[in-house]
Amino acid sequence: MKTDRPMQASIFPPTIRKTLRAALAALALSAGCGAILSGPAAAAVFPPDQPYMDNTAYAFGASDGLAASIVNEKAAVAYHQLTYRESGKRVDYITTTGHLTAADANGKPEASMFYVAYTAKNRGPWPRPITFFYNGGPGSSSIWLRLGSFAPSRVATPDPYTTGWPDFPLVDNQESLIDTTDMVFIDPPGTGFSEAVLPNTNQTFWGVDQDAGVMRDFILRYLAVNPRPRSPIYLYGESYGTPRTDVLAPLLEQAGVHLSGIVLQSCILDYNDQYPSLSDLQRATDYTVSLLPGYAEVAAFFGQVTPPPFGVRSFAWRMRDFSTRRYAEFLPYGPTFLGLANPPVFPTPAVYAQMSRQSDINVSALQAYLGPNPLNTTLVPGYTIGGYDGRVSAPNDSPMLVGDSDPSDALIAKPFPVILSQQLPDYLKYTAPNTTYVTLSDTANINWDFSHGGLALPDTIPDLLAEITLNPHIKVLVENGYHDLVTPFFMTEKDLGRLKSVSGIRPDIQVTHYSGGHMIYLEDTSRPRMKADLVNYYEGRRIGGAMTFAELPAPWSDMNPAGTP
Repeated sequence: MKTDRPMQASIFPPTIRKTLRAALAALALSAGCGAILSGPAAAAVFPPDQPYMDNTAYAFGASDGLAASIVNEKAAVAYHQLTYRESGKRVDYITTTGHLTAADANGKPEASMFYVAYTAKNRGPWPRPITFFYNGGPGSSSIWLRLGSFAPSRVATPDPYTTGWPDFPLVDNQESLIDTTDMVFIDPPGTGFSEAVLPNTNQTFWGVDQDAGVMRDFILRYLAVNPRPRSPIYLYGESYGTPRTDVLAPLLEQAGVHLSGIVLQSCILDYNDQYPSLSDLQRATDYTVSLLPGYAEVAAFFGQVTPPPFGVRSFAWRMRDFSTRRYAEFLPYGPTFLGLANPPVFPTPAVYAQMSRQSDINVSALQAYLGPNPLNTTLVPGYTIGGYDGRVSAPNDSPMLVGDSDPSDALIAKPFPVILSQQLPDYLKYTAPNTTYVTLSDTANINWDFSHGGLALPDTIPDLLAEITLNPHIKVLVENGYHDLVTPFFMTEKDLGRLKSVSGIRPDIQVTHYSGGHMIYLEDTSRPRMKADLVNYYEGRRIGGAMTFAELPAPWSDMNPAGTP
């Protein structure tokens, strides 16, 4: 593939390089790293932070692009500590906030891409891993993962409740992964502060394959500027970031970047599951049945399962079994569920009663699911429930729902950008006075080219198979929220089960489940579990309670083999 010329000297101006050299000599640190210490220790002596004011006026329209003459790779550098209260362990780390230029195989610039890196010094004989994080959308920046999940600071939300909204604090993150892996959070072109470089425009990279290519080129650039020849390299994608990862991973392997693992959180691995065509109406039933276990968990949360289940895990197994065994009974209603039937077909009272007896889901909850009215406003009368997290609800007249019909989205859509506007200058020491950070680009989403692999919508199970074929030892961790109504956990399991159609492979796949929605890490009881599971994953240990490849269900008969989109 391409050869990048290291441009380390261009990242920092001379005064910053001089300060960094002095600091590194004094602290015996490597570039961009901090120190991890255990137990009581004297306060670390840090060099001064190096703020950066970025006066570039970034633009995010489909036809926008930066002139190559104004593109630079400058960055703000700041020094921090995080102390884990339970263990007393202290982590000294550095944040680097700025842009790197993704370039094509001929060295021509493609996009100036914004990133925030958190790096700490290696402890012990093994090189520290490095993990590249990104959200989905498509058209989303990485703000949600960076401010909500495993960076050293996070926004404390009351998920699944709305107490105190929208004034949530930024706190030290006791579940941060900075003690385990370095982290780089990436904003794709047209989001955050990232913009294409002319003659490319932002829309040049708004497509499944185009996006994966420029993300590959950013990672190659980062690794050229910050060489990590011995570090295990991981990808962590959420939502649309999961098909992005499936496509991106083999591209990186082919470019010479050997991956140790990928983390797929809240997956949509085959868009055709959720958007079947009129000529493939059975897929509508697949989706209806696949969403049901997650919906049942939400119904149980609101007391609409009788008797109440003993726990989310055991109830999920019951609902998987019910959905699979009763699949044929849902066939008449699947097309109506997705709005494809004309005229619509709804269950009779007798059918509702029978389904309720078989599943313990109350008739009213089944009517909300399969009836003529939207389930999000029908399950709990007078309230709207979330799609990203079905447990989050708000009264129908709540100010949360002004401009956003999903309370689980509204829970973070307003607070996170407010916190970001404070964190960028105060904590990261980066200011961009001429640009407003784009958290989520509707323009990118509307103009996205979803075609991939000969289909109008992406099916990335063949891409995941390609990665497993190229790298049979890659570790794959798949994380699911039981209450996620956007990317149902049972659908993810069925999609992954398609890999069983390929003989001779034994992929290292672990599938975990947590109380929570799409952004599982917002849940205070689940985030510590996620952290513990991720540490086991990074350290090569099995995760207790995780579903293995052998335990994945067989795909339904209408699903294609893994190698066929």
